[in-house]
Amino acid sequence: MSRIRTLIDTLCPGGVDYKPLGDVGTFTRGNGLQKKDFVEAGVPAIHYGQIFTHYGTTAHLTQSFVAPATATRLRKATTGDLVIATTSETDEDVCKAVAWLGESDVAVSGDAYIYAHTLDPRYAAYFFQGRAFHDQKSRHVSGTKVRRVSGRDLASIRVPVPPIEIQREIADILEKMERLEAELEAELEAELEARRDQYGHYRRTLLTFDRGNDTEWSSLGEICTRVSSGGTPSTSHPEYYGGAIPWLRTQEVDYGVVRETRMSITQSGLDNSSAKWIPADTVIVAMYGATAAKVAVAGAPMTTNQACCNLEIDPVRADFRFVFHWLVNEYERLRNLGEGSQSNLNAKKVKNYPIPLPSLEDQREIAAKLDRMYELTSDLATGLPAEIAARRHQYEHYRDQLLSFVERAA
Repeated sequence: MSRIRTLIDTLCPGGVDYKPLGDVGTFTRGNGLQKKDFVEAGVPAIHYGQIFTHYGTTAHLTQSFVAPATATRLRKATTGDLVIATTSETDEDVCKAVAWLGESDVAVSGDAYIYAHTLDPRYAAYFFQGRAFHDQKSRHVSGTKVRRVSGRDLASIRVPVPPIEIQREIADILEKMERLEAELEAELEAELEARRDQYGHYRRTLLTFDRGNDTEWSSLGEICTRVSSGGTPSTSHPEYYGGAIPWLRTQEVDYGVVRETRMSITQSGLDNSSAKWIPADTVIVAMYGATAAKVAVAGAPMTTNQACCNLEIDPVRADFRFVFHWLVNEYERLRNLGEGSQSNLNAKKVKNYPIPLPSLEDQREIAAKLDRMYELTSDLATGLPAEIAARRHQYEHYRDQLLSFVERAA
């Protein structure tokens, strides 16, 4: 950081020029490239979707190729250009960019822009990741289900343009920080994975019961005071949404305690649908979609959609945390009872699923042990996941500092 400040003080004592991206480069939309065009070897190619799933800040090699004959009709990025995904499902992801540093030209698909510019390519790519870019970009995002930014709007976003020496120095520092951050994160991820494996082994050991011993067995339905599903208010009535009633969807059912929901409904939405209140400590099983057979616990009273099977546990028969851990342990077996390509379940299959019932004292002791290890491995507010998040935030903070300058007076 001190070297950067010395360079800034020496090379631009009066501040740094801020210019529209369109003044230091041009945006050209890619064209025509489809996944069906990919071949084993040939001309390097980048499909816009791969920018989200495969590429980082820079790329020297591509994941995909197209035949030379196909490449002749496609627009291409040259070394140093940015390739920018200009459509996404989220505002945060739209305009993710990768700096192409490969030796040959690379074919680029539609829904991506090629940005040919006079900036250091790594510096430009880091700018596209920073807070200053995202704050400006947010004013230009349009679309409903698919979010997009036009090349014209991108060209209006202002970028700090220090001397090229400073751009390269900043890029060198961020590249080193990014590499160190990735190495540290990989170490933490490996440790976290080891903890998860340890938790899984520990959980299986504690939740293994022999049907031949004295442990009572029952079904989930028999240990509940109520089993219910919810409902979805009609989306054609916007007045049904945005109220004070928390409303849970199955994509939020992911092995944790749900204290807040991403969506809410109004009293009118509740009255005009099959949604219904469930109390805190209800065990929720997702029945449909990608999260089928995953489980969560209601951390507060809430409502749910119809794809949730809500188990209100009878405290005389079972401890709700024990039931939660049992279902986490049984995920694969329960999911295998599902039907269709997404292994969809129904309330009857969930209610009929077997569960061992040691004494309540033993259930609470098992649940307490598993709670402690679960929090260490799975709670994003504690343990290793929080440390990983802290590392990311620290890197992002320094990146944004390095990309902030005093603007030169006009």
